[in-house]
Amino acid sequence: MNKKIKKFAIVITLAVGIIGFSFEHKVADAATNQGRTIKQIKKSGKIKIAVFGDLKPYGWVDKNGKRQGYDIELAKKIAKDLGVKVKYVQVNANARVDALNSGKVDLALANFTVTPERKEVISFAKPYMKVSIGVASKKTNLITKVNQLKGKNLIVNKGTTAETYFTKEYTSAKLLKFDSKTQQFAALKDGRADAITDDNS
Repeated sequence: MNKKIKKFAIVITLAVGIIGFSFEHKVADAATNQGRTIKQIKKSGKIKIAVFGDLKPYGWVDKNGKRQGYDIELAKKIAKDLGVKVKYVQVNANARVDALNSGKVDLALANFTVTPERKEVISFAKPYMKVSIGVASKKTNLITKVNQLKGKNLIVNKGTTAETYFTKEYTSAKLLKFDSKTQQFAALKDGRADAITDDNS
C-alpha cells in the first residue's frame, strides 16, 4: 500500500448500522421458485450463500484462491449444523438483495446492514456486529468534519448504507460510485478522490 495513505483516520460517525445475515422471507412456492425451506436445502445437500470476495475481514479470496473471513467461517458453521455443503456465490453490495429475491442464494453473509427499506423485502436474522458509517482520508489532507466534504470527491460503494446516507442526507459531496471494494480502495490510493466512506470497521 502507498505509504502516504497507509494510515487512515476514521473520523466521522454518521449513522449506526447493524450487520446481520438474512434469509429471503418469501414462503417457498413451486410457481415462483423463491425462498427454499430448510427441508429443501437439506434434501439438496447444499446451501447457496452470498459472500464478498474482496472485503477483509468479512469475506475475501486469498492469494491461493481460498475464501477467508468471518462470514466464511460463519457460513461453514451454518452448513455443518444443517449437514450440507456450502456453495459460495460472490456478490457486490448492490447485488445482495436481488440475489436473495431471485432465489440465486438461500442466505446472504456479505456485511449486510439492516435498514427499514431492506426489511420490507427480506428478513434479517439476529445481528452479529454493530458499526457506524465512517470517512477515511489521507493524512496529508485530513478530513475531520462532515462539512469539510462540501464540493469534495467522495468514494462510495454502490448499494451500501454509506451511499444512501450521502445521496439523501448530505448532498454537498460529489460521489464517485464503484461496484466493488477493490475498485473503491484503488480509487483512493490513485488520488481520484479526497476521501472514502464505508462502514468504519
